[in-house]
Amino acid sequence: MAKRIALIEDDAAIRANYADAIKKHGYEVATYASRPEASSAFKVRLPELAIIDIGLGQEPEGGFTLCRELRALSATLPIIFLTARDSDFDIVSGLRLGADDYLTKDVSLPHLLARIAALFRRAELAATPAAAEEIIERGQLKLDMKRFLATWNDKIVDLTLTEFWMVHALAKFPGHVKNRDQLMGDAKIVVDDGTITSHVKRIRKKFVVVDDAFDSIDTVYGMGYRWREGDGQR
Repeated sequence: MAKRIALIEDDAAIRANYADAIKKHGYEVATYASRPEASSAFKVRLPELAIIDIGLGQEPEGGFTLCRELRALSATLPIIFLTARDSDFDIVSGLRLGADDYLTKDVSLPHLLARIAALFRRAELAATPAAAEEIIERGQLKLDMKRFLATWNDKIVDLTLTEFWMVHALAKFPGHVKNRDQLMGDAKIVVDDGTITSHVKRIRKKFVVVDDAFDSIDTVYGMGYRWREGDGQR
């Protein structure tokens, strides 16, 4: 059965062009011109992936609102922002709201399709975790690979699926530095350096919410990130 993608874009010509191109690659595409239209549809049936523009009709930030609504309905649904807005503020805002990827409209169609395919591959892997890795514990951190649930000191850390996989990539081998390419490979994403940095910042903030002394993710300048060895053994 074809995977269902929701495309939320207020420009009719752009919406039709993207929808036609995505359909040619075997996906089912449901299109929406506004946030209220999409919101109503998602209450009835969720897509398997959503591609959202930020400015939607009379709502300059409508895409951000829709992303927040989608995240409330599903913590794991892959979400991609596809927008003309390329400021660091918008990129960080989108990722903070739980989007898995952020692309600008000058991206090539093959690149967009590669990002879509990568997110679907990751979702498939998430559905079939290795039995030997059902639970990973690193001191105060516990990762439940069956439910994709992260806890710190028995308190739930509200991670998106992308964030969960990044924490898993770092915590699986404490003390080992993961560079950008390794993090992308382990977390099943294809993003740029700035996006990786934004994800890591967001992950840290979410852990700090449950423990203001959290400092287990080290930045190794010029190399990448690592989970602090021996963390939580206190």
